[in-house]
Amino acid sequence: MTTIIIEDEKPAARLLQRKLEKLNIQVGVMLHSVEESIAWFSKNEHPDLIFLDIQLSDGLSFEIFEKVVIKSAIIFTTAYDEYALRAFKLNSIDYLLKPIDEDDLEVAVLKFKARLPKQETLQLDFEQIKKMLTNPFEKNYKKRFTVKIGQHLKVISIDEIECFFSENKGIYIHTFDNRNYLIECTLEVLEQELDPVDFFRISRKFIIPLKAIKEIVLYSNSRLKVILPSYKDDEVIVSREKVSDFKNWIG
Repeated sequence: MTTIIIEDEKPAARLLQRKLEKLNIQVGVMLHSVEESIAWFSKNEHPDLIFLDIQLSDGLSFEIFEKVVIKSAIIFTTAYDEYALRAFKLNSIDYLLKPIDEDDLEVAVLKFKARLPKQETLQLDFEQIKKMLTNPFEKNYKKRFTVKIGQHLKVISIDEIECFFSENKGIYIHTFDNRNYLIECTLEVLEQELDPVDFFRISRKFIIPLKAIKEIVLYSNSRLKVILPSYKDDEVIVSREKVSDFKNWIG
């Protein structure tokens, strides 16, 4: 299996290379710009797998695909989540946000290896095959979110989140330290991205984690009211049609 990294920050490229070596993935080439990448792809056999940063020193890496037809599988490695939709229109296996978690990286590599022809799959070591067969349909749920604050990016761990809520056609993260962060998503998408063991959509407005429930109170019309540690902007109500499922969820 041939692998290359395209990353404009050389220390980040070397760090990723070391993480991949722990997974028995050897990186043959490291490229650092759009121009360099176009030149390399024009003269060399394309690899099986590319680890691709999006914002390079001389432009977006999407420009490479405008000049060269690339059939390699791609795992995107970026600090920016706004390019995810565009990325998945390409030969994308996964979209990893920096700083790259080693567990997420391993899952992405296993996704790629699961797509290999059988003769290549047989070359995987026993532990990797064991992980793939333990639960081949196990979903990789969100562990963090990246939000914009002015010109800065902030990474919010899933453990920091007290609830998700909708307001004025926007979706917000509310954290345990009583801060709100606007995210570009919908509650419908979040329902698919969050682990249902830990998170539950109690109404059209709220998704809450089990760990954030401070108190549950009987409410009018056979509904329930949930008290959260710091969220006070509005009443957090379990809608009547969700009450039965909610009770099953909390056990």
